[in-house]
Amino acid sequence: MIDAHHHLWDLSKVHYPWLMAKGTPRFFGDPAPIQRDYLLDEFRRDASAQGVTGSVHIQVGAEDGWEEAVWIQSVADANPDWPLVQVVFCDLTAPDLGAELDRLQTLSTLRGVRQIVGRAPGEDAQTGTNTLLDDPRFADGLRELGRRGLSFDLQLIPDLMERTARVLETAPDTQIALCHAGSPHDRSTTGLADWASTLRQLSDLPHVTCKLSGLGMFKHDWQIRDFRPIVDVCLDQFGADRCMFGSNFPVDSLYSDYDTLFRAYAELVPQACHTQVFHTVARDFYRFQA
Repeated sequence: MIDAHHHLWDLSKVHYPWLMAKGTPRFFGDPAPIQRDYLLDEFRRDASAQGVTGSVHIQVGAEDGWEEAVWIQSVADANPDWPLVQVVFCDLTAPDLGAELDRLQTLSTLRGVRQIVGRAPGEDAQTGTNTLLDDPRFADGLRELGRRGLSFDLQLIPDLMERTARVLETAPDTQIALCHAGSPHDRSTTGLADWASTLRQLSDLPHVTCKLSGLGMFKHDWQIRDFRPIVDVCLDQFGADRCMFGSNFPVDSLYSDYDTLFRAYAELVPQACHTQVFHTVARDFYRFQA
């Protein structure tokens, strides 16, 4: 099995401004419990107990994206018995995009790029990342990823799905991983219905795959029943052949342990779909070596 979305950090090697900020409320909760090193040994211990045998590291807001990517490469090199690939940060609007991608592609673990479009309504108003959707350089960058055989991890909120779908339509050769099921932050009956409706804009695009991940970020005291309507909609719209599991650890460790989280997804995903959701979709999407 593969965990298709997690993070690692060694605070002595890479600086994460968002993580180390003190007294700053975040949409996902108080980061104080995870303001410590979170290394592969700890992640691997918890994931292996559930049968996970490989994973995808997702960039996580380092001050220097290249520094983070090089560190993750070193972790993978030091642990050859744990298949580890990575999705890195790269600004797709940068004037030197080609040169930066050339540099990143020297890393054997590189599989794709994540540049966050939307996190949560309040924070988006401050960061201004939503404006990427109106920048033609962003669309050009997405197409360049496809030409290079790289994927794009898309993090956004439901309000942005319609605009984003129009951009993604212009990059049909770039494989897209929708992080956190599109971040359905409004968990009311109406909110989930609106999310499911607008999600069609993305699920109708054949080059978009959905991650069942990060569902605790907007429902911290969750029960399995809270995730069920989200997982059911994703499996219905994308199909099991375009859905993959991701723990979002250690961020989701703020709300539960790995065992509890994994077992919740394992219960919600029909047994007949387990091989696809917990293994083959991530294996193929992120091009794990046989």
